Amino acid sequence: MKPIKTSVSITIDDPILNRVKQLAELEDRSLSSYINLVLRKHLAELERKKDENLINSP
Repeated sequence: MKPIKTSVSITIDDPILNRVKQLAELEDRSLSSYINLVLRKHLAELERKKDENLINSP
């Protein structure tokens, strides 16, 4: 089953938007799909760091 998706409106600095569009095109993805991928990876990284901190804390 596909995940539920919600449409949002955001403001992004032009240089960031231009670069993200380039990267999305390089991966043959839509802008929306690429931003979703980047955010998913970032959230997974934050979760990984959180788990590491719990393991390494005294």
